[in-house]
Amino acid sequence: MIGPDEPIVYPPDSQRVDHEGELAVIIGKRCKGISAAEFAPYVLGYTCLNDVTARDLQKADVQFTRAKSFDTFCPLGPLIETELDLAAAAVETRVNGEVRQSAPVSDMVFSVDVIIRWISRVMTLLPGDIISTGTPAGVGPLKPGDVVEVAVTGIGTLRNPVIAPE
Repeated sequence: MIGPDEPIVYPPDSQRVDHEGELAVIIGKRCKGISAAEFAPYVLGYTCLNDVTARDLQKADVQFTRAKSFDTFCPLGPLIETELDLAAAAVETRVNGEVRQSAPVSDMVFSVDVIIRWISRVMTLLPGDIISTGTPAGVGPLKPGDVVEVAVTGIGTLRNPVIAPE
């Protein structure tokens, strides 16, 4: 993971690196097997996340591990909002100022409560765990020299330049 304004390094192994702007959920309290009605007390807060993915490597490997695991591939921030209104929040991703993704959180395929409930049935969630909630339509390529921004209403903007490897 990296923070705001830190560079995303384009890996030399990839020919196609994509942005995926997302809402991130930060767990604040240990939970296992919770019901939908009780998810809120387990959430510390929310922030912006860019689930950067080497798409060509994902297709070649037929899974996500390598494609999403390069150093610098998970920008997160700029802060943790503890009182986000999920009904009013939206995710927007811009590349060099051009809007590439934009959708309200309420349009997500799975709501935050469903995501937390499902994950907590499979594994124990611990304080500090970060859940990436999925990305709106419009995922697209990045290249060295680009500046990518992920904004979530009520949180702020996560901004990262994309650079070539040294």
